[in-house]
Amino acid sequence: MAFDADLRAHPQVIDAMTATMADRGPDEGGTWLGRHAVLGHRRLAVIDLAGGRQPMTAATPTGDVVLVYSGEVYNFRDLRADLTGRGHRFHTGSDTEVVLHGYLEWGDAVAERLNGMYAFAIWDQRAERLVLVRDRMGVKPLYLHRTPDGVLFGSEPKAILANPRYRRVVETADLRELVGFTKAPGWSIWKDLVEVEPATTVTVDRNGTRVRTYWQLETAPHPDDAPTSVARVGELLDDIVRRQMVSDVPQCVLLSGGLDSSAITALAAAAAADEGEQLRSFAVDFAGYEENFRPDELRDTPDSPFIRDVVKHVGSAHHDVVLSSRDLLDPALRRRVVGARDMPIGLGDIDASMLLLFQAIRAESTVALSGEFADELFGGYIWFHHPAARDADTFPWLAFQNTYTADRAQPLRPALRDALDIGTYVADEYKAAVARVQPLDGEDAFAHRMRVSSHLHITRLVRAMLDRKDRTSMAVGLEVRVPFADHRLVEYVYNTPWSLKTADGREKGLLRQAVAPLLPASVVERVKSPYPSAQDAAYPAALQHQCRELLADPGAAVFEVFDPAWVRDVVARDPTNVTMGVRTGLERVLDFHHWADIYRPDLQL
Repeated sequence: MAFDADLRAHPQVIDAMTATMADRGPDEGGTWLGRHAVLGHRRLAVIDLAGGRQPMTAATPTGDVVLVYSGEVYNFRDLRADLTGRGHRFHTGSDTEVVLHGYLEWGDAVAERLNGMYAFAIWDQRAERLVLVRDRMGVKPLYLHRTPDGVLFGSEPKAILANPRYRRVVETADLRELVGFTKAPGWSIWKDLVEVEPATTVTVDRNGTRVRTYWQLETAPHPDDAPTSVARVGELLDDIVRRQMVSDVPQCVLLSGGLDSSAITALAAAAAADEGEQLRSFAVDFAGYEENFRPDELRDTPDSPFIRDVVKHVGSAHHDVVLSSRDLLDPALRRRVVGARDMPIGLGDIDASMLLLFQAIRAESTVALSGEFADELFGGYIWFHHPAARDADTFPWLAFQNTYTADRAQPLRPALRDALDIGTYVADEYKAAVARVQPLDGEDAFAHRMRVSSHLHITRLVRAMLDRKDRTSMAVGLEVRVPFADHRLVEYVYNTPWSLKTADGREKGLLRQAVAPLLPASVVERVKSPYPSAQDAAYPAALQHQCRELLADPGAAVFEVFDPAWVRDVVARDPTNVTMGVRTGLERVLDFHHWADIYRPDLQL
């Protein structure tokens, strides 16, 4: 959008920006050109395959109102009935048209009425106004760059990077969050390119830019006793999953054998059975993983036995996607992952296996339901229950230490490490995050600390997890829905006292009791286990080899950030002495190398 230019004269620019989103929307694309605004869209067709084409326009006597929209609104049928009663007439069965007419009726206040995951932009020609809206939890991404006479925006940074008006600059300050991992609101690695915060609307017109928060995590007394709380969580989950099963394309669930995904699988299987259908489920596994499994600090058991128990219990049509270390080590795959995420995050085999899992699922399904968000909401992570991490005056996931963790600044060049001053950065972010927590009258010190911890996970950490899931799934055209991110459930569980969340003396006790009747006993009793990671001894050795090759070019961009002496030391070690924390450092070096090669940033460090 630009008020000082006629954007119709340069259609190739919006075409190039839209083309970067082709993986997110493989089914079709379109653009709309106006004098001061142009909109582009790539569509993943899920509801009303023939009628939901975008950009979607509503003609009015004083100008067109045009919408581009990503995501799903799960209460669109209720809203459609409401709007029909108010005189609106619909020509499609899509949720897109409901969002557009909702804006015509309520303006940007339509956001408060939506239940779903969404990011959308509306150009209101009547007032020469652009309105951007993002969902409450930040399931769907949205980015923005302000220009002297308007804005550039897109679902991912790569759309904005495709516009010649944006300069690809990365300054020292832009790297702090990449190392600090606090999920600072609005951050992106690119200078002056910001992430639109969840639960906000951004309005841009000739008078400037206005940001409005339409929802926030508020503190309130919890009136229910334990049995009522358990029942309410169960009722909400059943309603949420049934709403999210609405689709005109094949769908499935992601099953890990843990409590969260198993609960979603059981609920979805029941909903599918009510429609006379058999639910499909998918899981990721590594070749030889179960047979050669070694318990470690985070994982007591492999996933496969529990997955089999759930499949037998609910009767899903199940498929295991089996990967090898060779698959995960392919530099071309790493390049795809880095390109999907637009940043060198360094999660290596976890991100790579996730993308390959989603790619295999996409061959048979367009929509998948996930158990993401339950650990953050119900207190599942180990650091919720680890006294040193729980009681530290910093982000718990940073305070927790074991062989999987490491000093994230250690691999950096010493001068850059000093300039970043990560300790001060993290402390400042923690202080800002805690300041957003509303206290509850009469709450004791421990209960308040756990409220703060829950708030940090819901408003910080989970956003990083949701971004990972969205980017790696949409890179192959798979829509992943997140039932645990429904704002009604989040509001209820957030305000449930910690004593009720751990009523059975275990992590996620409230959820465990709510879904126990749906699941086999083995899964109900299983201890939290993270997403699987490759245990093949050849994996760290291969990382060392790839990093050793980088050292042959000391002038490479990666060594403007990472210390070649650190890399040289690590690649010389016996692979069996490379801890998981150090291995992550190697992953970050390789990710940064590919990211710099793809995006050619102007590093001003």
